[in-house]
Amino acid sequence: MTEQNNDKHKQRQQKVKEQVDARVAAAQDVKGIFQVITGNGKGKSTSGFGVVARCVGHGKKAAVCQYIKGTWECGERNLLQGAGVEFVVMNTGFTWDTQNKEADTAAAQATWQESKRMLADSSIDLVLLDELTYMVTYGYVALDEVVTALNNRPPMQSVIITGRAAHRTLTDLADTVSEVRNVKHAFDSGIKALEGFDY
Repeated sequence: MTEQNNDKHKQRQQKVKEQVDARVAAAQDVKGIFQVITGNGKGKSTSGFGVVARCVGHGKKAAVCQYIKGTWECGERNLLQGAGVEFVVMNTGFTWDTQNKEADTAAAQATWQESKRMLADSSIDLVLLDELTYMVTYGYVALDEVVTALNNRPPMQSVIITGRAAHRTLTDLADTVSEVRNVKHAFDSGIKALEGFDY
């Protein structure tokens, strides 16, 4: 790189640094963050569990409620429970497996009561409500109850809700919304879910 090109590069990077520094300086609110991770792509729960691991790695307390995916081995649960993360698991599996709306609603409601307990506990720094969007979509958990619990949670508690088709009310309420887009998935090519990678 010539000296002239290097000087231009430094000038461009200095402008970028000044813009980033200004945005960092302007961000002064300190509060728990509400994030929704939605979309049709793979990796929503995985992303949420990554934040749980980050939280625990900083010596903070995290808790997880798993809706839908409760009936099989979960590598994240195996690891994080050993690090002190509380898990509540709905344990019914996918609703198309049970095909019993009454039983699914009862299981969702029982899990939701545990979620509400977590959302009211100021000692918990992060709550992951994994796959909760489905419960709202199916009417197993009332949207207004979810909104009330989110709005009344301790001010420094962060929350992540994952799942497809997040209700617009939740995405409007959230501080951060991430959408995972499906470009290509191994399962569509007939490849089985792999332990240690998919679960």
